[in-house]
Amino acid sequence: MNTVELDKIFDQAKSWVLEAGETIRTKINDPLTINTKSNPNDLVTEMDKETELFFAKKIKDTYPDHLILSEEGFGDDIDSLNGTVWIIDPIDGTMNFVHQKRNFAISIGIYQDGVGEIGLIYNVIEDVLYSAIRNKGAYKNEEKLPLLSESVKIEEAILGLNHFWLCENRLVREQTMQQLVRKVRGTRTYGSAALEFAYVAEGIMDGYLTMRLSPWDIAAGVVIVNEVGGTTTDINGDELNMIKNNSVFTCNPRVQHIIIDDYLRKGRK
Repeated sequence: MNTVELDKIFDQAKSWVLEAGETIRTKINDPLTINTKSNPNDLVTEMDKETELFFAKKIKDTYPDHLILSEEGFGDDIDSLNGTVWIIDPIDGTMNFVHQKRNFAISIGIYQDGVGEIGLIYNVIEDVLYSAIRNKGAYKNEEKLPLLSESVKIEEAILGLNHFWLCENRLVREQTMQQLVRKVRGTRTYGSAALEFAYVAEGIMDGYLTMRLSPWDIAAGVVIVNEVGGTTTDINGDELNMIKNNSVFTCNPRVQHIIIDDYLRKGRK
């Protein structure tokens, strides 16, 4: 995929994201049909499905040879990232969408032969778009984001933690995580992995840690965080598998090894 093609796809994807966001805002107070998937906290609404179907139709009509990996069932059955693959979460943070009507995002990552080329995370209610094209920097709306600070220390770090998965998976000892929470300056939980990736890229959080995420939760965020000098791995520091669920740690690299070596690896059960 050459630069001209990439720019064209980015512009098209951006216009679709903004269009879908406008539709969601228009319908935000309409009655919702809410169902559950894997458990009572795993929500899906008609808006999730309608938004994903909107993207699937646009992509297939415009780029029939492109593939889709998505959450709500309108994508392709794929087992690799060969070719051009759109990884889509139509509403990341559905529980927030249902209960708060804010703090959710549209998330789209576009990968070419396994390489993240484009990332788009749209905070729908606040009308804020985080975006990146590989090797061209990351943006918050039209403002280019600076590279992450090289002077951050773990004692000064703000860390995003998904407490539900920490308790559920038991991959790391609870006592070890309590020590980490006491070590950093503060922790936050926003309920949308896409937005937490965006906040790491913006530099208003220094890392985000969770024990299980799907590819559509992280695909866009990985591209955007990369463009500001951040890094994303699993909790062992290993490369992510972008077609399977992963533990995830995205962060400013200045705190990565300290947290992985001193807390995540030592905290194994």
